[in-house]
Amino acid sequence: MTMLLDNIPSRKAFNWISGSQCQEGQLKQSIDPATYNVIGHYPDYGLEAAKFAVAAASKAFRETMWAHDHELRARVLDQLACAFERSRDRLLEILSLENGKVKAEAAFELDMVASKLRYSAATALVEGGRALTPKPGSISVILRQPMGVAAVIAPWNSPVILTIRSLAPALAAGCTTVIKLPAQVAQTASVMAEVMAEAEDLPNGVINLFFESGPEGSAYLVDSPEVPVVSFTGSTRTGRAISSAGARYLKRFGMELGGKTPMIVFDDADLNAALPALEKALTVFSGQFCMTGSRLLVQDGKYEAVRNGLAERLRNVKVGPAADPSSDMGPLIDRANVARVDGVVEAAIAAGAKVVERGGPINVGPLANGAFFRPALLEVSDNSLAIVQEETFGPVLTIQRFSDEAEAIRLANDNEYGLSASIWTRDVDRSLRVAQALEAGSVWINDWAKVYDGTEEGGFKQSGVGRLNGLAALDDFIEHKHIALKPGLAQR
Repeated sequence: MTMLLDNIPSRKAFNWISGSQCQEGQLKQSIDPATYNVIGHYPDYGLEAAKFAVAAASKAFRETMWAHDHELRARVLDQLACAFERSRDRLLEILSLENGKVKAEAAFELDMVASKLRYSAATALVEGGRALTPKPGSISVILRQPMGVAAVIAPWNSPVILTIRSLAPALAAGCTTVIKLPAQVAQTASVMAEVMAEAEDLPNGVINLFFESGPEGSAYLVDSPEVPVVSFTGSTRTGRAISSAGARYLKRFGMELGGKTPMIVFDDADLNAALPALEKALTVFSGQFCMTGSRLLVQDGKYEAVRNGLAERLRNVKVGPAADPSSDMGPLIDRANVARVDGVVEAAIAAGAKVVERGGPINVGPLANGAFFRPALLEVSDNSLAIVQEETFGPVLTIQRFSDEAEAIRLANDNEYGLSASIWTRDVDRSLRVAQALEAGSVWINDWAKVYDGTEEGGFKQSGVGRLNGLAALDDFIEHKHIALKPGLAQR
């Protein structure tokens, strides 16, 4: 049973379309996953909101100077960066409350926002094209032009940064945009809209934002001929589905999808440095992260030390609400995901995985009403198990031994995902050999989850198409146009 506490103010979220707050739709409850208290309400108006948003973005693309004015785009992106910096503390509170992230992890997410916007502001100024002389007397101009309306479909696990990661290059390229976020983060999305509205030079309709509890609005974005490009962050299953639907219009898709990150620990690894990072790789965002370190491969000589040391660290992880500064890991997004993740662990044990640290739902005590799940560590020897092959999206780690470099590479690559990987060794040659052999878009050596604004990020295999961050991020939103002239040659 949910209740609205007297000391928690009730918020009313809104969709943001063509510069206006829109509150039409059936009111539904926003929940704090740590307590299951009602923290506010949001209007669920997905399909209609999507239609209005696409119409507004299309109008802005046709009727404003946004697609043509590089300096305007750079100026607005910088204004957005300043607005997010001013509102950091406000966003920190609502993100921690609604999403469940402990404060340090919410701050980690928010502190990446401004630099991404400023990086894209710089790319807006240098973005252009090129000219060449293919034959004597001929000049060709290659223009890089925005595709039109870009849909940004972002998930609930890191709603602010994953929205900005797609939004910033779309704006820099000259696209107008429609952002769709899940209803689980409606309050956070509403605050984001208020922040973005502070950009004084932003034309109405260039950024539109809505949220929904179902798939209808997202389906409209994918199916609409007025939306030629979709930037999607989410599961591989959904990515496949929207790719199939969008094929009708040969849409451009940029997608960062699921992951099953292998972390490879060799016998010469520095365990004092490795163990704390391996723990965090599992527990950051409560394991609800596409780059969660969920597969641990350990060489024979260090296997017992890593297994026992990590088990002890996971037992000592303090699970609790973001409101408690001593919490190491917050709740999952909701109780349904607690039940789902627990079912994954039970199925893995039934299939032959051995329990090192069972973890699981917290059903007694002061945390019992929330969506809390203690981290789990399972020992496996069969690489074909579902717990090894499929994304869990929760704090569940498998540990598996290997004998040599070749076996480590084979086990790591034996998976449909290829988003990221981590290598732990003091041998520089080995680290670079293995990094080149791994089928992953990002590989970290003696580290985990290092992502920078200027370095491309994305997946191999079933972990996505296209790249975000870096200069390649613009490519998802750009068309190339060739204009040929034949002025001839000057007489000599």
